[in-house]
Amino acid sequence: MYYNSYMNFKLCIPLNTTEEQLARLLLLQGAFAKVCNALAPVVQKTKVWNRVALHHLAYRSLREKFPELGSQMACNAIYSVSRTCRILFQSPQSPFNQKLLDAKPMPLLHFNDTCPVYFDRHTLSIKGGQLSMFTLDGRMRFAISLKAEDEEKFKTLKLREVVLNRTSAKQFELNFTLGESQDDAPILTNELPDYLMVSPT
Repeated sequence: MYYNSYMNFKLCIPLNTTEEQLARLLLLQGAFAKVCNALAPVVQKTKVWNRVALHHLAYRSLREKFPELGSQMACNAIYSVSRTCRILFQSPQSPFNQKLLDAKPMPLLHFNDTCPVYFDRHTLSIKGGQLSMFTLDGRMRFAISLKAEDEEKFKTLKLREVVLNRTSAKQFELNFTLGESQDDAPILTNELPDYLMVSPT
């Protein structure tokens, strides 16, 4: 679906989970989807999806409604919705481009429970061969083995994006984007991802 126009470094780390860890990640993913779906009607009503503006509109109500997700993950959900809206409503190739909508009502987005979960340096860290990540019931840790050159990139390049993706019913992976580009949002080039539905109104 996506094409990146910037040459950032990308790294994928599969997670070897126990049944208990898998259950915790599934709960986190479901909770993240609920927050994204709480934001979707705000975007539809206000036609605002700029990350900062959307934060001002919705952050407080999200924290009140979803206290278990924490402040930073609420921010990450706002980022996720803002990013998705930019792809759908601003990509020239998108059938949902805002310029094509004219005076029509905005469509409503729906994220299902397989949607990506976005992290940042506050909610995920790598140190001493160990990965530590936020979950709804405390930090989860994994032992990881990185090549020396990859470890060096984590030290020298700016962390742009961290995404938890479910690749199968029992498998998750983390995708890292590191680099210097200020805006690496991809553009819509094909069909919608499986986790996203768009309902015209």
